[in-house]
Amino acid sequence: MTSALNTRRAGILIPLFSMPSTRSWGIGEIGDLERMTAWLADAGQRLLQLLPITETLPHDPSPYGALSAMAIDPQYISLDGVEDFAAIGGEQRLETHLRAVLDRVRSLPAIDYRAVRELKQVSLRRAFDHFLATEWESGSMRAASLKSFAAEQAWWLDDYALFRALHAKYEERPWSEWPEPVRTRQPDVLEAERVALRNEILFRTYLQWIAGEQWKTARSRANGVSLFGDLPFMVNGDSADVWSRQDEFGDEGSVGVPPDAFSDTGQDWGLPPYLWDVLRARDFDWLRLRAKRMAQLFNGYRVDHVVGFYRTYVRPRGNGTGPGVFTPADEPSQSALGESVLNVFRSTGVEIVAEDLGTVPDFVRASLARAAIPGYKVFRWERHWHSHGQPFRDPHEYPAAAVATSGTHDTEPMAVWWAQAPVEERRAVLDTPSIRERLEEAERAQAIRSPELSPTVRAALLEAPFASGANLLILPMQDAFGWSDRINQPATIGDHNWTWRLPWPVDRMSTEVEAAVVSAQLRKWSEQNQR
Repeated sequence: MTSALNTRRAGILIPLFSMPSTRSWGIGEIGDLERMTAWLADAGQRLLQLLPITETLPHDPSPYGALSAMAIDPQYISLDGVEDFAAIGGEQRLETHLRAVLDRVRSLPAIDYRAVRELKQVSLRRAFDHFLATEWESGSMRAASLKSFAAEQAWWLDDYALFRALHAKYEERPWSEWPEPVRTRQPDVLEAERVALRNEILFRTYLQWIAGEQWKTARSRANGVSLFGDLPFMVNGDSADVWSRQDEFGDEGSVGVPPDAFSDTGQDWGLPPYLWDVLRARDFDWLRLRAKRMAQLFNGYRVDHVVGFYRTYVRPRGNGTGPGVFTPADEPSQSALGESVLNVFRSTGVEIVAEDLGTVPDFVRASLARAAIPGYKVFRWERHWHSHGQPFRDPHEYPAAAVATSGTHDTEPMAVWWAQAPVEERRAVLDTPSIRERLEEAERAQAIRSPELSPTVRAALLEAPFASGANLLILPMQDAFGWSDRINQPATIGDHNWTWRLPWPVDRMSTEVEAAVVSAQLRKWSEQNQR
């Protein structure tokens, strides 16, 4: 881990769902990682930052409030890599109406989650039925492989598979609406359900086995590019984890954030808060298991909303934008909690970085610095706020233990930020020494007046962080290309969030002229700056 932190690297942020290929079923899939990492390697990029890949709610595609903190979302399974699906004829044997759905979701400019999920569920169940008949009943080598996987992953898989089977039985209603004996996990009732739902439980286990095997293959074929995950601060209240650990989560409060750069009133995420006293008494066992799972899947990961692990902002449930309180309440306790949790995450030996954006007290950043855990340096927010004119902080000043970036999945792309920035803000940006030195004076004067981000100015805004003092640079894919498409707009719900796809299939990245130009530029900057 130490050697990685001291190595200068550059990488790209793009969600898995955003990189479908021509063979994908309307969404980026595990099998598409090989093509994406091939393009990244050619571009001199050594890291792929993904968003969470855990299973999301049927009605909400947000990866930050998932049904499970452990399970890979089956929507990411590549059907053309499922042996049982191929054995029943593959997509060529789909009925006419299903083939029409497949053709439609492939051609859409954005992801239709409902159609993708329904289509994949039909096909995966058919594949599973074939597996039952030809492999499971006969005790084949593949059946033995599934049994081995189930035993190895039982520490999270047993509760998850039962939860998903029950969720399906009760028509995907939240577990808080299930019958009381199931809701409260009465042992004799759960045992009876395990017997009654054994095929459905095996189906959910089968899906995780298939996804896990595909993920292992994808990591082995990642073209030397590190796969970075994202550990969400919370899971949804309607999750296998909260259902199975009800006494570790509060049911009267709702996690969110106080007013910040994204919202004048703050945000209420509707997620259950940790009961920190209980977790601490158990030596943070659930967080240790989360860290173990992340280490199984990734070379490293981003710790989302790291300040929440120091102090969690909790509002009374249903209070919307009303005032909340921090827990723990005092700074010494907050510092001790955060450092204990981060030590848990670091204990697996994989690299972690901390998303320390928003309203973050100085003591948290000091704590991260002492631990040499890189925090984020988003150029547009890095200013000398207490100096005259509030000049932008030159990227050359960034510490080595930092993640330099132009934005995140929650910010508007750089082109949109530039277009909306006041003239004085654009002037201040272009007065930053490492940006000013990359522009002719006439170009700079024109750019100050123009809301359109020219290729020359965009190149200067990207090259400066490549030359920054930060050892790690991660650029959102949109900013690398100058696109205006957004992944997520915080505090909003709708089809505009989490549905963005590349403008072409990922397997055409090597032949698209625009992609080739960007690849050559990224490689040049990486080589020039020893990344």
